[in-house]
Amino acid sequence: MDQLQYTESLYRTKPKPLGLLAKLLPGLSFYAKFVNVIYQGGRKAKQGQYSDADWCHSSMNIIRALESVGVCFEISGIQHIEQLEGPCVVISNHMSMLETGALPVLIQPIRDVTFVVKQSLLDYPVFKYIMRSRDPIAVTRTNPRQDLKAVLEGGVDRLQRGISIVVFPQTTRTASFDPAQFNSIGVKLAQRAQVPIVPLALLSDAWGNGRFFKDFGKIDRSKTVRFAFGEPMQVQGRGTKEHQAIIDYITGMLETWQQERQDEEKCLKCSKVGSA
Repeated sequence: MDQLQYTESLYRTKPKPLGLLAKLLPGLSFYAKFVNVIYQGGRKAKQGQYSDADWCHSSMNIIRALESVGVCFEISGIQHIEQLEGPCVVISNHMSMLETGALPVLIQPIRDVTFVVKQSLLDYPVFKYIMRSRDPIAVTRTNPRQDLKAVLEGGVDRLQRGISIVVFPQTTRTASFDPAQFNSIGVKLAQRAQVPIVPLALLSDAWGNGRFFKDFGKIDRSKTVRFAFGEPMQVQGRGTKEHQAIIDYITGMLETWQQERQDEEKCLKCSKVGSA
């Protein structure tokens, strides 16, 4: 099964020379590879032959396709997943299609995992076969009461079978993080199933959201992709403190990363001025 190679629980992309097409048209170069990954995976899934190893292989190929056009990854905190004795609920912010494609190869090699996804993903051409094969929990995003019931009932069932669950509690994926739009559905699930929560902060705007087709936005290799898994926490009482702790963790990591990005941009501008 494909798996990223970590050094002291940290993965960083090793930059490589880019091909001409990747330099000039990174979006075209990446999406050609991405569509092929989805087509090959969807064909196997439609035939009922898409395994956990195949899912990891597809996910790895998506990461490699992004790296091939100059997008760099930095992934930390994977030890928090490795050290758990049983399944967990991973609760994360949601920026782009990137995390749906990348997370399988981060988590599945360590423990079985599935997602809470929008119903529309199970009806998406070709990709629907891959997603359906992963036994996800589908939500409407329009009926909160129905969605909560689906997540609690379906989530507890999967967690009892040893399958961890990734939840994106935002009402929609966006490059900015709004705590007011970050609901507590993942905390409620962890509380009901009596399993730990692992918070996940991510910065994935290198794969932008498209204006006309949301899944096909600009690929910006100047933006490093960052994933940071936090320390597990057990829900106490109603889970209010844990929910706020997740928000604080994500907010804090995003602020740190954005500041680092601004500092890097300033240094780049200074170096250009100095060499002029």
